[in-house]
Amino acid sequence: MPSIAFAHSGLCVSDIEASLRFYIEGLGFEMAEGYDVGDEVADTLEVPKGVVLRSQMIVKDGAKIELLGWKSPATHGEPSATRNQLGLTHLSFTVEDMPAVEEKLVSLGATVIESTRTHIDMGPSSLDLLFLADPDGIRIELMETIIK
Repeated sequence: MPSIAFAHSGLCVSDIEASLRFYIEGLGFEMAEGYDVGDEVADTLEVPKGVVLRSQMIVKDGAKIELLGWKSPATHGEPSATRNQLGLTHLSFTVEDMPAVEEKLVSLGATVIESTRTHIDMGPSSLDLLFLADPDGIRIELMETIIK
């Protein structure tokens, strides 16, 4: 079989600067390579000509995300609002001190989805779960394991 390696996931964002603050200051990603691109990628990205786009890679723990900051054509659509919707449903992070992480992410534009706050007792430990929406509504799952 030919060699296949995972490269990155892409997220379309409405405000690249706000998203960079959220993912870098809030979730600890680091800047990687970035590109300003135009019509040479229109067909590849399945959009009409007139492309003005910032493609900014960010990295953390071996994962790479491409933030796609569109100036033209404009962004549209809605991110997944349920975990049974086709496509990318969420990004998940293990955390320590969930209240502090939650507070920081809210200060950077996140919205807490209060109905998702869950505590699971697992005997010698417990698991706290919480979903937030990033500044564009993309779901972010926080998971904290607490040893009793």
